[in-house]
Amino acid sequence: MPRVLVIDDDSTVAEVVAAYLERAGMDVDVAGDGPAGLGLARDHRPDVVLLDLMLPGPDGLEVCRQLRLLRPGLPVIMVTARGEEPDRVLGLQIGADDYVTKPFSPRELVLRVQSLLRRVEHAAGLPGSRVVAPAEVVDGDLVVDRAGHRVRLAGRELTLTTREFDLLSWLVSHPGQVFTRAELMSAVWGWEFGDESTVTVHVRRVREKVEADPARPRRLVTVFGVGYRWDAGAGDDG
Repeated sequence: MPRVLVIDDDSTVAEVVAAYLERAGMDVDVAGDGPAGLGLARDHRPDVVLLDLMLPGPDGLEVCRQLRLLRPGLPVIMVTARGEEPDRVLGLQIGADDYVTKPFSPRELVLRVQSLLRRVEHAAGLPGSRVVAPAEVVDGDLVVDRAGHRVRLAGRELTLTTREFDLLSWLVSHPGQVFTRAELMSAVWGWEFGDESTVTVHVRRVREKVEADPARPRRLVTVFGVGYRWDAGAGDDG
């Protein structure tokens, strides 16, 4: 049974979210601030964290940074009352895998959590997942180990969030094909709606980790006016 950690100082919101998640068959832990949440993340090892941005004491951004240090691959969904794009982008930049904006539908939030859990299960190659690409994809000095959920570049293991891994894995498995942002949202993360800037942010983060010069990408390239393409072999002589 998947375990979800809810970190939110609004007890009413936390109780409603927990009730919906439990009804969907998940175990739920609730914390009212960052230190308590980090303690639960350390002791109970949740599968997903729902993290409020506006927490007392260390805010959600700082807690997210600490979660990344504690468990680098732990999926985090940022929950925020701020609707402005810079706040959403900042959360994604520090490692959140997804975000929802208050007020939100608890049912939608449950669907987001379930979608993220499916992506993690699929990437890990657990029973019941439908693997549609080789367990390991190699492009020169880049090795994407889908079964082990690991990426190595020139022998060095990279640290990627779940969303970053899913995006990289998809693109490397489909070299030479151009995908729009909407197509990537649907194919990679199973979203039929959402802010397409999410794709832009994750593309930038992946480039920072796999490109020799992220400002002049050779592997994950932009096809202006269309979307993005992975050019296999482009990093061989870089």
